[in-house]
Formats: sequence, structure tokens, C-alpha cells
Amino acid sequence: MSENCRIRRRTMLRGTAVAMGLPLLEMMQPTARQLSAMEASSSPVRMACIFFPNGAIMPDWNPTVEGDQWQLSKTLAPLQPFKSKLNVIRNLAHDNGRAHADGAGDHARCAATFLTAARPVKTSGNIQLGISIDQVAASQLAGQTPLPSIELGLEPSRNAGSCDSGYSCAYSSNISWRNETQPIPKEITPRMAFERMFTRQDSAERRQRNFVRQSILDVVQHDAQKLMQRVGQTDKRKLDEYFSSIREIELRIQRAEEEDQKALPDIEVPFGRIEAFREHARLMYDMMAIGFQTDTTRVATFMLDNAGGNRRYTEIGVNDAHHGMSHHRNRPEPVAKLQKIDHYLVEQFAYFLEKLDSIPDGDGTLLDQSIVLYGSGISDGNRHNHGDLPIVLAGGGGGQVTTGRYIQPEHERPMGNLFLSMLDIMGTPVDSIGDSSGRLNELG
Repeated sequence: MSENCRIRRRTMLRGTAVAMGLPLLEMMQPTARQLSAMEASSSPVRMACIFFPNGAIMPDWNPTVEGDQWQLSKTLAPLQPFKSKLNVIRNLAHDNGRAHADGAGDHARCAATFLTAARPVKTSGNIQLGISIDQVAASQLAGQTPLPSIELGLEPSRNAGSCDSGYSCAYSSNISWRNETQPIPKEITPRMAFERMFTRQDSAERRQRNFVRQSILDVVQHDAQKLMQRVGQTDKRKLDEYFSSIREIELRIQRAEEEDQKALPDIEVPFGRIEAFREHARLMYDMMAIGFQTDTTRVATFMLDNAGGNRRYTEIGVNDAHHGMSHHRNRPEPVAKLQKIDHYLVEQFAYFLEKLDSIPDGDGTLLDQSIVLYGSGISDGNRHNHGDLPIVLAGGGGGQVTTGRYIQPEHERPMGNLFLSMLDIMGTPVDSIGDSSGRLNELG
């Protein structure tokens, strides 16, 4: 292949106010001469951090061990197809989530510490925390992708008022912090998240010109047709699959919004939230996968609910509020319902891992080239424990992580130690974050 025929990795399909990234194609691969001169992998590492509230039923979360073998637990069973590509990690703690002299407010501290490992100042006014791991990576990677990071969620952020025992609502509803005093609000509407990745206008102008009612693929059709004439059969198949997945997301957003419109016939919902949890969560997971596949961003965060969230998971027959049930006092009925919720959330996480693992990237898949953190800042919701947190780290980090293990450090370690190791894997190292005391060397 001639160097002049190659397509640059950062090539985008463009239309009016639209810039659409592309998956990795054969024509983007370096020649043999170029490859021998490259010191680093041509495929970057991506990082996603996913938060769920109210802890977990830990006896059903922790894997079982028989001799030299370990097995995924009842709650983590949906991850079985990816067992060889993940690690379950025990004995990580957020000491800054514990009460110490600050008293109540464990749920606010649960979310606040989740990606910062820092101590939130107890106030409903002038907030102070610390930079989160995603923003440490995003700041060092700035300029390498169209979006430094993307922050997603299913419930809106509140940055004013008190939400938990005198703590600002900002602590409970954000896990991404640009600096000590600036949380980054999450996008909760799939359509708006989709636009943010593929359009280059502010939201007001986008709405006014109504681009969202026209398929992104129609807007970039001219560029796409020219590209298809240049690539080989393998790349054409990749592009066909990619365009199909983009269109599928658009149609799912449209169908979900139409269902909401039917439910509320007197209220216009052109940019509304998706009410069905499963579809909403999976659309957001798809956004992250597309963002990683096209190198639109390499850093993403996702809150399945705000800390202390009281969602009712009626679609699986759980009609009681999540947070209320988490104070179960070891009663069998709420414990069983909570385990059902835990399992259901893991099922959606497994969907994301399946999506990543289905996308070729570099010498493996997108999952192989990523690190994906899934967990909570509380373990036992009944006791508000901030030690032995429920943590899964999936993905090989471009070959830097030894996977398929149940990692059980003998003594409690700061969660910040895992963060330092993750930042090393991302190529964005720092000396410390929050209350970190060193690296989690067991990952290598």
C-alpha cells in the first residue's frame, strides 16, 4: 500500500456542523517501515469508570475460591464470558469516605471519593474536594482527541443545596471533578450525548437548526461516499458495520423518545430522558463504545444513579426504593431484592463489555485496549462501610494488565493506589491522588 493512499487515524467525515470520527481501518495502519520506527502501540488505551450507588450484597458479590481456582459469584455471573479479561479486586478502601469527625453523610462521601480518593469538605455551600482520576488523564491527553472526556449519567446533577446530612448535592451527584471546586455535570440525555460527540455547534444552535431530526449519516453522506470509493473490501465491511451501528443508535433513541411521547401525549419530549432503565443504560454504554471506537474520546465516566439513589427497578419486579432497601438490617426479603438489583446492574455492565469485545482494535479488541472500572464507594449499604469495596477492573490496558484473576491483597489498600496504576496504564502518570500511598503492583 502506498503511503499516499493511507488515511490518517484522525480523519473525520464532515457535513454542515458535523464531524464524525471513524473506526480504525486497514488504510490507517502504518506501513512496515513506519511500524518498525514506532516505539508505542498504534492503538491508544481507553478508560471508563462506572459508578453504582448504595453498595452491594457482598456475600453474593465476592467470588468463591476452591483450591487454586476461583469462580465468579451469583451477582457477577453475567460477567462469565469475560472472566479471562477482568480482575475482581478485594480490600480496596476509601478512608476519606469514612465519617471520622464529620458524622453522617456516607452516601455523599461515597460518590465524592469514588474517583478522587479525596476528603470532601462538609458544606452545602463552598464545596472542596479534589481532581478525579478521569480528569487527571483527560488533562494530560488534551488535544489528542476531539473530546478530552465525556461524562454520562441516568439522573441529573444537582450542584446547589444539601442532599445528605449537610453535604452539598454536588458531592452526591457527580463523580467527575475538574479541580477541587468544579464538578463536571453529566449528560443524561442520549440524544444530547450523541450530538456532543458528532456535532460541532453549541446545543442552542443545534436545536434551532434541527440537525438532530436528520440522521448524522445523511449529513456526512457526501464524505462517506468518497471514502468508500478509496478503501478496500475489508475496510468497506468495517465501515458498513460502523454506519449500521450508528444508525441503530439513532433509531433506538428515536423509538425510545416516541415511547416517552406516547406516555406523555400532552408534553413535547424532543430531547427528553429515556424512562426505561435498561434501554437508557445501554444507550449510554453504546455512546462510550462508539466514542472509544472512533477515538472521539479516550476517557469516560458513567453514573448509573446518584449516590443514595432511590430508583425503583420495577422492570425486574422490585418496587421498593433502592436506597431505602439498602438499610436492610439483614432481613431476607430486602436482601434478596437488593441482590436482584446488583445482578441486574451487572447484566448491563456485561452488555458494555460484550460491545467492547466485539470491536476489533489493534492486535485484539477494544476491551483488550481498555481499562474499565466498575464499582461503588460503599460496600455494605446497611453499615455504610467504605472498606473492601465492590470493584471489578475489566480490560487488558493494551497488554499492561494481567487479567483473569481474583486479587486479594492481604491488607487494606487505598483505592487511590489503584488509580495511580490506572493512570500509569493510560500513559498519564502522577505521583499521588487523594490519599494514595503507592501503586497497586498486583495489576501487572
